[in-house]
Amino acid sequence: MEYKIRQIRESEYPILSDFLYEAIFIPEGMDKPPKSISEQPELQVYIKDFGKTDDWCFVAEIKEKIVGAVWVRIMNDYGHIDDETPSFAISLYKEYRNLGIGTALMGTMLQFLREKGYKRTSLSVQKGNYAVRMYRKAGFEVLGENEEEYIMVCRL
Repeated sequence: MEYKIRQIRESEYPILSDFLYEAIFIPEGMDKPPKSISEQPELQVYIKDFGKTDDWCFVAEIKEKIVGAVWVRIMNDYGHIDDETPSFAISLYKEYRNLGIGTALMGTMLQFLREKGYKRTSLSVQKGNYAVRMYRKAGFEVLGENEEEYIMVCRL
């Protein structure tokens, strides 16, 4: 499948709410929560007022349709480790998963962060999420964990 990766345009920031919702891990056999869940403050931290210093986003586009996004920002989220480390978020619409697009988005963002001089990036992921393998392959390591989640970090 042919796709292109590019930086998000300011006019496209509202689409991040779709990808925030798509990033919610739904364990096998569970129903998807209502879209309104992404309006909760602990999730809004990922996208509210996006576009400030240390906010970066790349999107994957197929035939001029955005199908995935990877974004980072320094925020007090589930994966927060300090005020110099951007937290990582990534998601794709379901029908575009497992095609290598997510891996390409991750690689683009990690290279970009290296070039910008960041030392590392972090994320939080539920232990049962298939994406844990993808994060490990990309260089993320478990820094800490609780009953449900890993806090992972990638040194740049």
